[in-house]
Amino acid sequence: MTEPGRTTGAAEPATVWRNAPFLRLWSGESASAVGSELAVLAIPTLAVTVLAASTFEIGVLTALETVAFLVIGLPAGAWVDRMRKRRVMLAADLTRALLLATIPVAWLLGALTIWQLMVVAALVGAATVFFDVAYQSYPPMILPSALLGDANGKLEASQQVARVGGPAASGALLAALRPALVVGIDALSYLASFVALLGIRDDEQPRPEHERLPLVTEIREGLAFVFHQPLLVRVVLCTAGLNLFSGIGGTVLPLLVLRDLHLGTLVWGAATSVGAVGGLLGALAAGRVARRVGEGTAIPVAAVAAGVGALLLATPGLVPTLAVPLLVLAEFLTSAGVLVYNITQVTYRQRICPPRLLGRMNASIRFVVWGVVPIGGITAGLLGTWLGVEATMWVAGVGAVLAALPVLLSPLLGMRELPAEPAAA
Repeated sequence: MTEPGRTTGAAEPATVWRNAPFLRLWSGESASAVGSELAVLAIPTLAVTVLAASTFEIGVLTALETVAFLVIGLPAGAWVDRMRKRRVMLAADLTRALLLATIPVAWLLGALTIWQLMVVAALVGAATVFFDVAYQSYPPMILPSALLGDANGKLEASQQVARVGGPAASGALLAALRPALVVGIDALSYLASFVALLGIRDDEQPRPEHERLPLVTEIREGLAFVFHQPLLVRVVLCTAGLNLFSGIGGTVLPLLVLRDLHLGTLVWGAATSVGAVGGLLGALAAGRVARRVGEGTAIPVAAVAAGVGALLLATPGLVPTLAVPLLVLAEFLTSAGVLVYNITQVTYRQRICPPRLLGRMNASIRFVVWGVVPIGGITAGLLGTWLGVEATMWVAGVGAVLAALPVLLSPLLGMRELPAEPAAA
């Protein structure tokens, strides 16, 4: 017997290519991914080169982009579980588009400040919390369980295609246009995602009022599910560690590349795009890797690869003449590791979680794994001011390698198959 909300697969297409709702979701997310990748370089470039932000201000800006996961991440999961997930995504896309559009408008009026950038970052981050929780909970609403791995691989592959072309395109656009205008393109990409989601039809119904428990009780139920799954707890701890130290390194990386190494946005974008090919290959090969080494083993192996890649990001400062190839190698290894890791563990999460807990499960995990990112941003600002940018990059790299220990020293290593059925809640 199947729980309400989870497709049975009896009358479902045998391939995601014939599932119209998924194809619309995929196209919309691909459009917003392209825009987001354009903004990845544009926002720090705007802060560093136009608004002359300090190291600490860059740290605060980075922290504000993800602080909402820490502040509202848990209740967002309970709220999303009470609502239609597609409507949540629609509202979040429209909100992000309008907020980001204020940046080029303010710049054209000569009124843009670092404070506006920070406020927009915080509010966009809040909308992203709701979108991401709903987005990761939505595929099981429109696909049978057997197709989730393939669907997640395709969603991640399109993200990586954006990462391959996005930074290079962003670097070129930043050389031709003002950074604020490139942010405006990101706003348009969220509108494209909004339009794609409008065309989806599903039969998801919000939970009836009489089935709802007090908010605190529902939040506790989601946390309890996550932390009563021993393997999932290991994955959460590893992901949180990787995100914490990647957040530290990612915060000061623009300062290293643009200010210390003087590479410029065009070179930085091209190096990032070439390196991101590793992520595309990782997304395409994730299923094959899991079959060859085992689903469980793929998680620690990929985590170690991602950590080593983060450590390599600290090396361009040691050998400035080799800065570009070192950046490419570091991005390649990090991207490949992260994509294999994410596809494997997200599919595992979706398979074992009862549909009624999907939003709360994803929100509980994201509360931990993304809640550490603003801590990383503030830490990077403080360490960068105290120790310097290069030393902070080394702290981030060593920490990212050590973050793999929870899954490396666990039953996951050597495990051929991960559980495929919902676990007891």
